[in-house]
Formats: sequence, C-alpha cells, structure tokens
Amino acid sequence: MRTQLKPTRDGEAFIVRLAPRQVAAMYEALSHLSEQDYGDTELTLLVGAGREAVDALVERLAGRQTESRDFRLTMEELHMVHSALTTAPVLFVERGGVFAEEPFHIRLGFYRENFYALARAVLQAVAEA
Repeated sequence: MRTQLKPTRDGEAFIVRLAPRQVAAMYEALSHLSEQDYGDTELTLLVGAGREAVDALVERLAGRQTESRDFRLTMEELHMVHSALTTAPVLFVERGGVFAEEPFHIRLGFYRENFYALARAVLQAVAEA
C-alpha cells in the first residue's frame, strides 16, 4: 500500500489526495471502532470525537474507490483517522498480550504494519504541510 501523502492547507483544513487503498484502510479502521459498543465518551477517548463525528467521517470514506481522489479533511478528522489507525490493532490483542494477526487481517483486510505505516505518513504529512 502506498503510504505517502502530500496534503495542502486550505484554511483550517487540508486537501489530501488519497489512493483507493489508503481510503479503504482509513474506512476500515474507523468503521471497526464505530461498530463497537462504545458511547461518545469511549470514542472521544479513542479518536478524539463522538459517535456523530466518527459516523460522518466513515460515511464520507465509504464506497469502493477505484481512483485516487481529493478529500478535504479538518485537523480533527485527521486526528480521528490517525487515532483509529493506531487504535484498531489494540482491539485484537488477546489474553496474554498476543496480537491476533489473522482475525485482524480477516476483519480489516490489511496487516497491522499497513495501519501503522499509514498513521505515520499522516503524522509526517501534516507536520510538513
């Protein structure tokens, strides 16, 4: 998966061109957290926003992407994406601290390394923008 991002500032937001796999990874991470039985308090702790904001971003990222396209994302939305990418793997840690790679890959369609690489790319890209 391509992880490089080149956002440009647009006022308080960023315009980010995302490849289809990048959008899919972001969608899967956020939708998985959204599917959990978390209230606004838990979601805010995990991704910095409540159910309404998370579900709105999930909806914007939904759908099969076949080409790269631009997304206008606020700093808060980028925070949600970054946090979801780094938090989703934690939900697949089993007793004894063992990461369940196969269930993670089956449910999310990516490897944990893909999520971490994309999260790092988001962080670096925003810092450079």
